[in-house]
Amino acid sequence: MDEVAGSDVRLEPWAEGDFWLLELHNSPEMTAHLGGPETEEQLVARHRRYLELSAGRMYRVVLAGGGETAGTIGFWEREWRGGTVWETGWGISPAFQGRGLAVRAARALVAEARAAGGHRYLHAYPGVGHAASNAVCRRAGFTLLGPVDFEYPKGHWITSNDWMTDLAGR
Repeated sequence: MDEVAGSDVRLEPWAEGDFWLLELHNSPEMTAHLGGPETEEQLVARHRRYLELSAGRMYRVVLAGGGETAGTIGFWEREWRGGTVWETGWGISPAFQGRGLAVRAARALVAEARAAGGHRYLHAYPGVGHAASNAVCRRAGFTLLGPVDFEYPKGHWITSNDWMTDLAGR
């Protein structure tokens, strides 16, 4: 499926020309809960990972009406508590925040992860102090399992909330 409808957003698969969005989101405000801005080399490596995901997929969040790119969202595999699960994460550009776009994108992404199969659970791990991302999880229908110690990026430990949705349950 090339595009996924989600109310007034659609998810478009990550493409070679989407590197600009990583650069746009590499500001101190956008990376405050992710360990800070990355170097150019780290951004290039992230772009390559997004393009080459063997399990899961990254997307641009696009406004369905006007076609403007509002952010990113995706899902990928993570080893978690003795098994493999899908993990999700997102970033909505500052100019588009506060409109509920991340919630609608997360709901559309749940449908994509369900269709992909392979794993029963989709998790999100926003920092406990990241009120906006925790609200997205709650409003998108994820269940809060509680706080966990989480390493992201490598070598940087934070306390995150473990939010989960059962892909077999809806």
